[in-house]
Amino acid sequence: MSEPMEYIKKRIRDVVDFPQKGVIFRDLTTAFKDPRALHIIGWDLSQLYRDKGVTKVVGIESRGFIGASILAFELGAGFVPVRKPGKLPADTIKATYHKEYGDDTVEIHRDAISEDDIVVLHDDVLATGGTMAAAYELVKSMNPRKIYINFIIELEGLGGRALLPEGVEVTSLIKY
Repeated sequence: MSEPMEYIKKRIRDVVDFPQKGVIFRDLTTAFKDPRALHIIGWDLSQLYRDKGVTKVVGIESRGFIGASILAFELGAGFVPVRKPGKLPADTIKATYHKEYGDDTVEIHRDAISEDDIVVLHDDVLATGGTMAAAYELVKSMNPRKIYINFIIELEGLGGRALLPEGVEVTSLIKY
């Protein structure tokens, strides 16, 4: 692992038994509050997509908004939120999925993505993959030209990549 990624990894707090017993929660808020770590995350994310023509970055509520906003800014792309039900003000489409702790639903504005868009879907952590798989289906239903998937952290032992579509480039900055 590179020195910058080691720097970030050292700033990620492990919270034991959160949100339930037996889970180790990888808390990125401690990395986000460190200016150097936040700069490294933004820089490394943007370098992955600098020459790919990205027009929209979709961030998943709520911590995914942080990296997605930075990435959109760095790439000169638009930012699109995927949110929990009832949080978006206009016409939405939704997808329900199973995650580690039960079922959940996410929504996106129906007019958020066009067929001309090249999209990066971003969330902070890939765990079991349910949230990202649902967000991917929402974005895919809008027929963009291309979709990429990205995470800051990937928890490899939980097998989340198995729920993600084959043939889609999936990247993670740090793997546990």
